[in-house]
Amino acid sequence: MIEKSEMELGGRTLSIETGHVAKQANGSAWMRYGDTIVLVTTVASDKEADLPFFALTVDYREKMYAGGRIPGNFFKREGRPSTGETLHARLIDHSIRPLFPLTKVETQVYVTVLSFDGQNDPSVLALNGASAAVMLSDIPFLGPIGAVRLGRIDGEFVVNPTYEELEESDINMVLTGTEDSIIGVEGEFHEVKDDEVFKAFEVGHEAIKKLVDFQKELVERAGKPKREVVEVERDEDLAKVVADLVTDRVKEANRLPVKEDRATTLSKLKDEVLEKLEEEYPEREKDIGEEIYQITKEDMRSMILDDKTRIDGRSLDEVRPVSIDLGILPRAHGSAIFTRGQTQALCATTLGSKMDTRMVDDLEGKSFKSFMLDYNFPSYSVGEVRRPSGPGRREIGHGALAEKAIEPVVPAEDHFPYTIRVVSEILEANSSSSMASVCGGSLALMDAGVPIKTPVAGAGVGLVMDDERWEVLTDILGEEDHLGDMDLKITGTQDGLTGIQMDIKIGGVSFEILQVAFERARGALNHILGKMEEAISTPRESLSEFAPRILSIKIDPSKIGIVIGPGGKMIRSIEEIGVTVSVEDDGLITVTSVDATAGEEAMDVIRSLVEDPEVGKTYSGTVKRVTDFGAFIEILPGKDGLCHISELEHYRVRKVEDVLKEGDETEVKVIGIDDQGKIRLSRKVLLDPPEEGEGDAEPANGKGRGRR
Repeated sequence: MIEKSEMELGGRTLSIETGHVAKQANGSAWMRYGDTIVLVTTVASDKEADLPFFALTVDYREKMYAGGRIPGNFFKREGRPSTGETLHARLIDHSIRPLFPLTKVETQVYVTVLSFDGQNDPSVLALNGASAAVMLSDIPFLGPIGAVRLGRIDGEFVVNPTYEELEESDINMVLTGTEDSIIGVEGEFHEVKDDEVFKAFEVGHEAIKKLVDFQKELVERAGKPKREVVEVERDEDLAKVVADLVTDRVKEANRLPVKEDRATTLSKLKDEVLEKLEEEYPEREKDIGEEIYQITKEDMRSMILDDKTRIDGRSLDEVRPVSIDLGILPRAHGSAIFTRGQTQALCATTLGSKMDTRMVDDLEGKSFKSFMLDYNFPSYSVGEVRRPSGPGRREIGHGALAEKAIEPVVPAEDHFPYTIRVVSEILEANSSSSMASVCGGSLALMDAGVPIKTPVAGAGVGLVMDDERWEVLTDILGEEDHLGDMDLKITGTQDGLTGIQMDIKIGGVSFEILQVAFERARGALNHILGKMEEAISTPRESLSEFAPRILSIKIDPSKIGIVIGPGGKMIRSIEEIGVTVSVEDDGLITVTSVDATAGEEAMDVIRSLVEDPEVGKTYSGTVKRVTDFGAFIEILPGKDGLCHISELEHYRVRKVEDVLKEGDETEVKVIGIDDQGKIRLSRKVLLDPPEEGEGDAEPANGKGRGRR
């Protein structure tokens, strides 16, 4: 049976339809907002999977036909997910994952963008669709949740701004939540004050509550009965035996300040317990391991909630020690190592030309990025063995977060015409490596001499919460992230925030908790910015000697063909000087070279190609053709003029060849340009006039007409 609901949101109609398509899926939602249409389906296995994690897969795929486009790759069909698709899938995953009680059942949420109107964002529509599809299915889900994108134009908040409105907005934030709490946040800002960002939370949550009620109404009419959630019964006898064996030793291990020592001690303890209980509890290794894990988790959380201490000995609001090394790579254009505790990022900046921009081909069309940040997370950074492969979802997500954090302070292309690439190599990781990438990336840009507006830093805070108590943790460790309930990251400058991301493992967090988390994160942010200021206060005054030099000139677009030449002959000859030349349709020509002298030489050639002759100006020209009445002299590439025989010398010239021959170099002056563009030149005006009384006598060598 087909059911459909509609509501007004942001001045447009949002609709959800179910029961018409994809009926073999456990649940489906046909979402429409304007002319943007997204189909979201969900399927869950009937059998439990014996996996140590919740096997939730979220796929987000954009079909190019949705925007009336053919894919621009060689195969002319959709390939592997793009960076944008991967980021959207991660956002949906983080928002819905904490709300599935059946964590042992393999579950998939599949999003297909079917129509795109160029104005309404399909990713936020998909977030609402993911909640609706699961709610309509028989899969147990502690929802629904709502999702909105928040913008701010001229101080006024806008719910679900169009792409055009986002161009004018200083806030671009996606907010997800339930009717009484916030679940996920991801956004970028142009140095917006902390309290203004918090106001955006409140505005967005009002819209979220309406979306939650909207979904509930549809589920009442069309929702399927939910599967039964069977709680796994705990083996109390096994739990007591394991607790007696390990509790005291777990407490000792949890109070070892070094990560490796804790891990080694707990690993040895687990092996000893498994060996000791092998006969009494055969084939129960997994259950025994789970009991040890729970005891470790409960002890760490009680340390924080009861004793206000942490496993590495820090206070709840203390930042780990920070150290900074600059210029660590001699041939990179800029580099820095940022270390915070056991998290360490090596960041390198490379400057390139227009030819080095990165092409993005998505539903909005082809575009080019001149600033990019790539994040790499090798397995040795956490002491593991893993086969190297291409960047995964996590690496793409962390790189995008760091890139968005720094981008607001990067100079505009018309002021700094370079393509800028920052790479963050994580050398050591114990949580918040993405925030270390923000700090290290900002430092590497300054070390390279990139005139960024102001340094940007990043800091993370966590949360441990039980039924009645909670504590916010500044600069969390990996164990605190894994065993805790929240990971909130903020990035910004002294003047405001540039980015935010929040993931939780519980059903939501209150505004009271968020307020405290913001204050703690800002304190950590200011502390780290102070350390960065001590290391380098302003960008280097000059670029690295190995960085390219970029010169540019704006010419009349009608003259682009002259610079390129037939078949590109002219531009290739210019590049033989040792430069790279980029020509834009608007007439902007950029010359890139490592050798400054070669760059100036190439610019001189380009200027001469596009220069227009001026009356009264002197040029050094080459004789191209000689006639009875004068010489045609090329004064600029492709531009020649006539030097009449009477303008060759102060005396009467009998034959042009007596003064000039083809190939000769000579100085001439432009004495006139007629309406048809013909150029008149003079050589004699640049020569000293004859002495008085000589008249037009021929020279002593007999050349010229002479006297009768």
